[in-house]
Amino acid sequence: MLGSATKKDVTPDSGEWVFVDMGFSQNSKSCGIAVGDSEPQEVLFSSLASQILNVISKGRGPLNLLIEAPLSVAFSAKGNPTGRTIEKRGSDTRYWYNGPGCAVLIATTYLLRELHEANLTRQVRLLEGFASFKEQGSPSSHTNDVVDLRNIAWNRGQTPGRVVEPNELKAEKGDFLCSAFAVSGMDLGVPPVVVVGLD
Repeated sequence: MLGSATKKDVTPDSGEWVFVDMGFSQNSKSCGIAVGDSEPQEVLFSSLASQILNVISKGRGPLNLLIEAPLSVAFSAKGNPTGRTIEKRGSDTRYWYNGPGCAVLIATTYLLRELHEANLTRQVRLLEGFASFKEQGSPSSHTNDVVDLRNIAWNRGQTPGRVVEPNELKAEKGDFLCSAFAVSGMDLGVPPVVVVGLD
């Protein structure tokens, strides 16, 4: 019941939507969430899973869950972690295997483990969001990231970006791409990525 979406699912009317900007903080409201077209809210990590499970329990049909965090990972032909195409712009990098990428990957693993072990009553399709490259001097905002990702996923034309298919994520032909959660016993596939600021 929990697995990857496909690019054809990335339309406003393909099912219900939940948009999440993932955070992992002890005390602050580090996560952003919006259900459908609702106003995004900042919430504590500890309340995120219960809010998503509440949405799942109240509806029927597929639910598209877009999470701004690495949902797939890449390894080189030699077996070392390597970047995906979306994680490098010019000389700037935001690789999944270091810095903030690791923190939100761990947070997402805990979130998805809770969903994975729940008795899901409907199909939940995962999509990755990527809003890591900000203009210099732009303040970080969990709610703004949620709005930007929704604008791109729903093709509203208000935010530059695009949907990147899994076959576009390998930086080198010999790279190996897999679910970020396969190592945790949850092979959830490699979903498309909604990327902010990529034309």
